[in-house]
Amino acid sequence: MTGLAILDVARDGIFVFLKIAGPLMLVSLAVGLAVSLVQALTQIQEQTLIYVPKVVAVFAVLLLMLPFIGDAMAGYMTRIAARIAAGG
Repeated sequence: MTGLAILDVARDGIFVFLKIAGPLMLVSLAVGLAVSLVQALTQIQEQTLIYVPKVVAVFAVLLLMLPFIGDAMAGYMTRIAARIAAGG
């Protein structure tokens, strides 16, 4: 396997990771920002209040995106398997 092929596999893996994790991170960021804004407006300074909405929101998005995530990972594995079968 040449260095260029290794870079191709790594780049493809990074893009798949970003496609999978990006929406989850954006939802977590948006929920955290919204809860922080509510905390600032109401002057409730409870540090543990932010975790429950974040966990619920990320879990809900994860359930909704599960088919997309499975398809992206299956496509990546198919490309890796094809590269292995082709001999590198």
